Amino acid sequence: MKILFVSLGCDKNRVDSEIMLGMLSSRGHEFVDDESEAEAAVINTCCFISDAKEESVNTILEFAELKNAGQLKALVVTGCLAQRYKEEILKEIPEVDAIVGTTALEKIIDAIEAAAAHDPGKQYLESIDREAVGNRARVQTTGGMYNYLRIAEGCDKNCTYCVIPKVRGHYRSVPMEDLVKEAATLAEQGVTELILIAQETTLYGTDLYGEKKLPELLRRLCQIDGLKWLRLMYCYPEEITDELIEVMRDEPKICHYIDIPVQSGADAVLKRMGRRTNRAEIEEIVKRLRDNIPDICIRTTLITGFPGETAADHRETMEFVKKMRFDRLGAFTYSQEEDTPAARMPDQVSERIKKTRKTKIMKLQQEIAFEAARAMVGKTVKAVIEGRITDSDIDVFTYVGRTYKDAPDIDGYVFINGVNRELITGDFVTVKITGSNEYDLIGELCDESAE
Repeated sequence: MKILFVSLGCDKNRVDSEIMLGMLSSRGHEFVDDESEAEAAVINTCCFISDAKEESVNTILEFAELKNAGQLKALVVTGCLAQRYKEEILKEIPEVDAIVGTTALEKIIDAIEAAAAHDPGKQYLESIDREAVGNRARVQTTGGMYNYLRIAEGCDKNCTYCVIPKVRGHYRSVPMEDLVKEAATLAEQGVTELILIAQETTLYGTDLYGEKKLPELLRRLCQIDGLKWLRLMYCYPEEITDELIEVMRDEPKICHYIDIPVQSGADAVLKRMGRRTNRAEIEEIVKRLRDNIPDICIRTTLITGFPGETAADHRETMEFVKKMRFDRLGAFTYSQEEDTPAARMPDQVSERIKKTRKTKIMKLQQEIAFEAARAMVGKTVKAVIEGRITDSDIDVFTYVGRTYKDAPDIDGYVFINGVNRELITGDFVTVKITGSNEYDLIGELCDESAE
């Protein structure tokens, strides 16, 4: 069949999508981007916050209309929304033929083929605590120069606002041998930047090996030919060890970049969130990182308007942001998710106040980020080419790339002007920074040959 695949939500979902695409491809199915050509559609959904749920539901409804119009033979819904609201989806949107749960990816073939055979209403589910496995064939959707390595499933942190344990289960690490083989396969396919992800990467190995094994995993991945950059995402602050910092400092392939979701700078809010650190501990961890890796780029996220957050709590978080001067920061308004402890807490904050506080934090961070970008002028950095954005009759081009400080899709870019030779996507080049434009950098090529 000709299948249109829609992947929503986070990069963990993207990996699931690539695995399902790989399975369907092995069965001989084709993939299309044009809904007018599609015979079937798969919607891989997200339900982490209300906006994500709304996007997922609206996308399902859009394709349900196509099915009603006779354009689609089959409509399958997968992912977190499907896992959490399986009964509701099948009841309220009868055009959906099948549900595939978050740990039943291999059932996607059965789901598609049963739907095509007019056998609707199927649910394909496995235990959400099913053993995590890796090294499965994937169809890459990132363009091929970078991709994600999911090193674990689920989460045991049980933050009071989060639904992930209910749809993804307890924390389960993927065996290290599986991960090394999967990474080697991606490298053979041309991936040069590997981004390590999980709900919580820094706990990797504790369930399988009885201790944190992320540093060892990183060392082994650094030995793979073809990989040039390794990037760490979703590192809970309390789990960052001296050994991990040393590996990041000493292994040249590991980007001096780390994503640490801290969620608030106010101790009272952190406690109600069920977080495992207070403000002083977060500040100490950040200091250790910066002392050991002076050029490290630290990304974080904050939630505004958590239940019970007072004006004083918000001011404390603002002071925290001003003091810490994170290199990258995203803020999100609190989403009241059913079946979570936070949803039942008193003193829910109004949407207006949530948004106002988010705006104030992002305005402050904007000033910090713009100043940091200006401070890069005159420095020389390595960048990976993502594409060419101008054509010219005089053979002088502008290319767009990313530095080690910029994760794909969420951070900034460096625009490389006046290039008089052809560069290829994925090339690593040396760039001298000559200016900045808000979050982005401007530079010029200063090496004679791309790596």
